[in-house]
Amino acid sequence: MILSNTALFEALNNGRLVIRPEPKPRTKGLGDDYCPYDTHSVDLSLGSELSVPNDATPFVYNLALPGELATLIAATSTRKLTLKDQPYLLMPNRFILGRTAEWVELPISRDEAVPSLAARIEGKSSRARCGLLVHFTAPTVHPGFRGTLTLEMIDLGPAPFALVPGMPIAQLIVEEVRGIPIENESQFSGQTTPEGRLDKLPDA
Repeated sequence: MILSNTALFEALNNGRLVIRPEPKPRTKGLGDDYCPYDTHSVDLSLGSELSVPNDATPFVYNLALPGELATLIAATSTRKLTLKDQPYLLMPNRFILGRTAEWVELPISRDEAVPSLAARIEGKSSRARCGLLVHFTAPTVHPGFRGTLTLEMIDLGPAPFALVPGMPIAQLIVEEVRGIPIENESQFSGQTTPEGRLDKLPDA
């Protein structure tokens, strides 16, 4: 069952879903021209850190070799920090990693009467119509996940796309999971970087 916006509010209120900082406002009010909550999704925004694959040094992604993928990506990429007045211009046919500004947690419930939550992170149509693909092929956020969400982005449009920190970049769709899941922690759980590593703990 996919959660509506009112069910999302309830999940945020009781801690079944954690998003920090919480997207605001929950509903449009006087003077508000933007609300991050649609009827069954919530927008997440782009963080300021981007990971750009290096062009100068050739490399190969070989996932059959031992070692953490996040370490390989960090070693073959350059970290870029963007500002609102200095956006990153993603050129056509270029691929980069970003991350959400928000920390997301989906705690596993031990009470069968209170289902755990899973989520899918999807792109926004307003970005897709400009040719920007966001978080393609791997939208699943499993119960038990905690961390910022890495965004795999590529510009398939005819012109550069300005990536501005804080801009709405993707939407989270949350659904209930039947049964109590057995924990199977992802290699990316707890991540705070675009590559999938923990660099620092999130603010409480």
